[in-house]
This record gives sequence, C-alpha cells and structure tokens, in this order.
Amino acid sequence: MIHKDITDSILNGYFNVRCSLGYGFLERVYEHVMLIELSHLGFNVQKQVPIKVYFKYIQVGEYYADIIVENKVIIELRAAES
Repeated sequence: MIHKDITDSILNGYFNVRCSLGYGFLERVYEHVMLIELSHLGFNVQKQVPIKVYFKYIQVGEYYADIIVENKVIIELRAAES
C-alpha cells in the first residue's frame, strides 16, 4: 500500500475521533475534529483543497478534497443519518 505509515496513523486518528465523539454530527464537525487530531499527530493537513479534474487533457471540473494529509493522502468524510 502506498503511504502505509500515513494511512495507518490516519485510521488510528479516525478511531480516536469516533470513540470520543460517537455518531450523529454533521460532516463539518467530524472534519474539524479530524483536522485537530491529525495535527496533534504531527501531520501537515489542509482542508477543502480545490483540485482540478481533467479528462483527456481537458479540464472538466473542480473537486474539493475534504482533507489532504502531507500533500499525499486525500480523506473524504461522510456522515450518515443512521
């Protein structure tokens, strides 16, 4: 797996957040807490980073990554109602 050391730490951070907060919050709450947790773990993190999307060298849109860790790993957060 590419960047296994980073992704393992991200997963540990996620489990810390989930155990602390539980379920039921909006995605923005989890995003904010994940940013705090990953920063405390020593990672360089960015939120809502725009990324241009190309198809056959033609820009077809723009995508916003929820969180980017160390400029290598994209995290997409999803909160479910139940």
